[in-house]
Amino acid sequence: MASFTMLTRLPFWRLRRIPDACYAAAVEGWPAVGWLTAGVTAGVLWLCAQLLPATVAVALALGARLFLTGAMHEDGLSDFFDGFGGGCSRERTLEIMKDSRIGAYGVIGLMVYFFVLIPTLASMPLDILLAAILSVDPLAKLMASQVVNILPYARPAGESKNGTVYRRMGVSGYMLALPFGLLPAVLFFQPVWWSAVPVAAAVFGILIGMMYRRIGGYTGDCCGALLLLCELSLYLTICAFTV
Repeated sequence: MASFTMLTRLPFWRLRRIPDACYAAAVEGWPAVGWLTAGVTAGVLWLCAQLLPATVAVALALGARLFLTGAMHEDGLSDFFDGFGGGCSRERTLEIMKDSRIGAYGVIGLMVYFFVLIPTLASMPLDILLAAILSVDPLAKLMASQVVNILPYARPAGESKNGTVYRRMGVSGYMLALPFGLLPAVLFFQPVWWSAVPVAAAVFGILIGMMYRRIGGYTGDCCGALLLLCELSLYLTICAFTV
């Protein structure tokens, strides 16, 4: 429940009070949230594609996901671009990323991201694209969640934007995350699509290396950047083997 409360705008917190300790383990439920965000995105896409051109349908489907999540991942991506683009030191990079204002690197980074993502998705046949969305979203969230097992949190716990520092996954965490992250790919991936996983893993590794060298760990903004850039690399590779 904590994962859905943190990653979406839906009022899951109204259903019952969530103990603070649950938020530290929320990363384990990210792939499960991917089932919801992927389902909404795919559903809106299918409905819009019945009446509208592919590019418009994709844009509206992505807009539905942005509304559902409050654009928190995209906010993290823009902060990541600002921090790593404009900061020269660890302290300056963290300072820029914490600033709520968006800078030139963030604006340009988001523009390039969407200019690449929307045509990539719109170029795929509808049935292929629906399968890709349903499988890639949870898989990308699973990949991004692994940052907590590799890097420490880069700031003191009290400086976290949401007041929470994620704990590393244990056996029970993997038992929750892996099925939700991998099952959609097992069900919907075409055999050639599995070649996208090493590509996304390479992107993940490069970003992890950048974070370690620059700030010595990760932040919430880094999680958003990891998720969206790994997801984009998966879509690009699937597109390359489809179109």
